[in-house]
Amino acid sequence: MSITNFAVRVACAVTLLLALHGTARADDVDAQTAWRLLDYIAVDYAGAVEHGKIVSESEYAEQVEFAATVAARIGALPEHPARADLLGGVAQLQAAIARKADAAQVATQARALGAALLAAYPVAVAPARTPDLALGTRLYAQQCASCHGANGDGHGSAAAALSPAPIAFDDAARARQRSLLALYQTITQGVDGTSMPGFAQLSNDERWALAFHVGQLAFAPAQAAKGETLWHADASLRARIPDLKALTQLTPATFETEVGASTADAITAWLRSHPDTLQPKAGAGTLALAHERLAQSLAAYREGDRRKANQLALSAYLDGFEPIEPTLAAHDGDLLTRVESAMAAYRSGIAEGEDATVLAQRVASLDGLIGASEAALAGGSGGQLASFLGAATILLREGLEALLIVVAMIAFLRKAERVEVVRYVHGGWIGALLAGGLTWAAATWLIEISGASRELTEGFGSVFAALVLVSVGIWMHGKAQADHWQRYIREKMSSALSGRSAWLLFGLAFLVVYREVFETILFFAALWSQGNGAAMLAGAGSASVLLALIAMGMLRFSRRLPIATFFRWSAWLMAVLAVVLAGKGVAALQEAGMVGVTQLSVVPRLGLFGLFPTVQTTLAQALTLLALLAGFAWNRRGTQHA
Repeated sequence: MSITNFAVRVACAVTLLLALHGTARADDVDAQTAWRLLDYIAVDYAGAVEHGKIVSESEYAEQVEFAATVAARIGALPEHPARADLLGGVAQLQAAIARKADAAQVATQARALGAALLAAYPVAVAPARTPDLALGTRLYAQQCASCHGANGDGHGSAAAALSPAPIAFDDAARARQRSLLALYQTITQGVDGTSMPGFAQLSNDERWALAFHVGQLAFAPAQAAKGETLWHADASLRARIPDLKALTQLTPATFETEVGASTADAITAWLRSHPDTLQPKAGAGTLALAHERLAQSLAAYREGDRRKANQLALSAYLDGFEPIEPTLAAHDGDLLTRVESAMAAYRSGIAEGEDATVLAQRVASLDGLIGASEAALAGGSGGQLASFLGAATILLREGLEALLIVVAMIAFLRKAERVEVVRYVHGGWIGALLAGGLTWAAATWLIEISGASRELTEGFGSVFAALVLVSVGIWMHGKAQADHWQRYIREKMSSALSGRSAWLLFGLAFLVVYREVFETILFFAALWSQGNGAAMLAGAGSASVLLALIAMGMLRFSRRLPIATFFRWSAWLMAVLAVVLAGKGVAALQEAGMVGVTQLSVVPRLGLFGLFPTVQTTLAQALTLLALLAGFAWNRRGTQHA
């Protein structure tokens, strides 16, 4: 296998994990479709019925059909205590449409039903990052202008041949009834019975960028300028729309009831054309999601749905807290450890069926810890010194593990007088650095690496590396006797480090270094977003120099060691690292939700050594240690017989 093929296989494996994790569930699609149709009913019913009479037969038939589809979609959703009420609400909506009720009443019923639907079956309702409006403009020109017109007036070059006619996005009355979430859902799924196709082939970021572009077409620049002044002058307005999630679900018509039509339109125009205004500081938005998911998890547990309670608890960590871990680690590592422990204890309590009152106390404690995290992050980056120390500490911590393994392999090859094979080890760690650079580029411009994908990558990488290190450690221990080593050199060395074994060294070097590079990139990205980039680079550079000096010292020291001593020490080093990685790997898989969590309070939480207070991580480390001791005992027995 060539280096290129190996890298391609690794990339394919990582891509597959990301793709599997990002696949939408069928119940999510049903909930999203039902919500989108309810939004259409709220907006379009007024064009079908006026004063109790049908004014458009085709529009009215569409409203009846949409309501029936909503009933079918909600009926197909998984069991939930609120589903019966949702179906009852749909029946009331259908009855109102059948008796040709007032448009305001139908719109109120449809919007209330949509809000209840999202509360019972939470789905993604906001972009993961600030939408790129320039990208939205380009995509609109390429994909939409031919039908909807360059300025959104509905008179594109292909519009005349379409029936029904394309929507005019510059229609202010209609735009005031539509939320950005509704536009996003329409772009994603299309509209049945019309020429409007779905654009699910576009990335999530691209669809949100399009929704924001379309959502601002009905508002004038003068309105946006007025909105900017109002936004910065009135704190109450900022409190009403604290983040992108609130903005995407808000319609100007609803907002009008709180602040008046003129203010609602101005604020909408400003925020839709400047979504970066709502960019959260240091993960505040995701921490709000953590609070929300924990509350939903506790509610689901009280309703008897332990499976959903566990899913929401996992989401509270992966989607709400995990994204800010790197930043919080640079501010308050002890607080980070306490939150992680409390999150694990809460999930363990759900799995063990603890009393709801006890779990409520756990959630209250977590809310307090998350609040403390918000306060820590609100304090800013901490200045140049904090960025320097944060970057240096992170690189030293993540790089030392990989350095120990790589240096041990290089020292071993030099002892064996097989210097020509060292290039495989160098190829492995250099390839890992290059792959890390590609990962950073992909995470920045192409995809979003979710919390679960990150934990899966770290978890599987650590477990696999631990398994390899167990075999390497046992092998090195077996060669600790000088006569055994000399015999091995004479009989096997000429073939053992050719072909497959040499590529094994390449693969091990690649794996252990890429695992650390992957995590370091995520930490550095968080630090970079705080500013003080020069200080961060200086810290990383200082840590790199220190790691290089450590590597040189270890290699020089290893040359002076007798063969037997070198292999004995190397064997125990590999053994210790295997036990550490086994614990870290299982802990990462627990955080991704693939392995259960059973608390074990007698074990301290020392992440640096792979120690975590759970039965699963402790058992993994115990089994790893048992395998190593058994291998070492077998080696000693063989030596005695010899």
